[in-house]
Amino acid sequence: MAHYQRMGSVPPKRHTQHRRPAGRGKVGALYHEELMGEEGFSSDSSLLYHRSIPSSLLDVREWTLPDQTMTPNHPLVPRHLKLHDLFDAAAVRTADAVTGRRLVLGNGDVRISYAVSARPSPWYRNGIGDEIVYVERGKGRLETVFGALEVGEGDLVVVPRATTHRWLPKRSREPFRTYVIEATGHIAPPKRYLSRYGQLLENSPYCERDLRLPQGPLLAEDIGADADEETEVLVKHRGRGGAVVGSAHVLPFHPLDVVGWDGCLYPYVLNVSDFEPITGRVHQPPPVHQVFEGWNFVVCAFVPRKVDYHPLAIPVPYYHSNVDSDEIMFYVDGDYEARKGSGIGKGSVSVHPGGFPHGPQPGAVEGALGVEAFDELAIMVDTFKPLELGEGGRAVDDGVYAWSWTGGRRG
Repeated sequence: MAHYQRMGSVPPKRHTQHRRPAGRGKVGALYHEELMGEEGFSSDSSLLYHRSIPSSLLDVREWTLPDQTMTPNHPLVPRHLKLHDLFDAAAVRTADAVTGRRLVLGNGDVRISYAVSARPSPWYRNGIGDEIVYVERGKGRLETVFGALEVGEGDLVVVPRATTHRWLPKRSREPFRTYVIEATGHIAPPKRYLSRYGQLLENSPYCERDLRLPQGPLLAEDIGADADEETEVLVKHRGRGGAVVGSAHVLPFHPLDVVGWDGCLYPYVLNVSDFEPITGRVHQPPPVHQVFEGWNFVVCAFVPRKVDYHPLAIPVPYYHSNVDSDEIMFYVDGDYEARKGSGIGKGSVSVHPGGFPHGPQPGAVEGALGVEAFDELAIMVDTFKPLELGEGGRAVDDGVYAWSWTGGRRG
């Protein structure tokens, strides 16, 4: 996100001495400068100034990740996954938003997980790619080396690759429900929304004013911790043959040791209520709903909006075959017109695989005629390689959605 920010204490010129305050006539110790940058040294980056040497390690061990196995969607079939059935009350009490994630769908480019949690997560770093964490329900606090972000319902939280952070759910009427989109690489606004220098353009459905940035720097003593306490950080990374594996690093200091940073790479938040929908006289194609893009996938938001106003308009989508894409829709709120009668509701995920022609349920087209607005909220991921079912997806497949257009399977 090429939007320069400067927070805390940084020297006037990069790569020059930056020292701790000291008494009169004394020279303070140097802070340790870290460049956190993408694509080698040729893309967005930030400079962070640490009290401790960021490479310091006391110990390392294996971290056994939650089940990462995936099963091909074969024979090819559309599916309805009921995510709210993944966690019962007992599981929520002991789960956190990192180790409690259950893999729903994935391929070599993107993985989609779901978690419902009540406990603080461990310190965590995704060494494979950026993450978007969509807060479906509840409230929490994200603490990172860049600072803290207060998060809540409807927030799309973008966490850059290799950012050390943790999630702290807050007590609220709703449990802390998070829908996690993990990239293999980076996530950014669509290129068509950006100027050649990275500013969000006038045709973009959101702008820099809509983004919430970290409140920082956040130091260990600010949260009542000891700056020198040993801390374990869980790291997700690539192993043999590209497999997703985990390691645990024990640091000789608390991760919140950054006194200042500046640059164009940092976590940020966009709430879906700040996404301004693009509408027209006739039905608009899904790309108008796009919010972010990653390598071989896009993320869209379908938000409450006025709909097509041609006198003969059909407001619901036409039938379409995503010959190059799998379409994954997470239904968050509202009454989704095109899916009426299918069993899909809040907390559902529909899987419409590439090569399968899909569209409104029987009767939905006629029922939508004359409707002027849709009160619906959904997050969509379209991929350009087939997705496989993770353990979580397999566990909550309703097994009947594929026949919702015909009323039941033959025999």
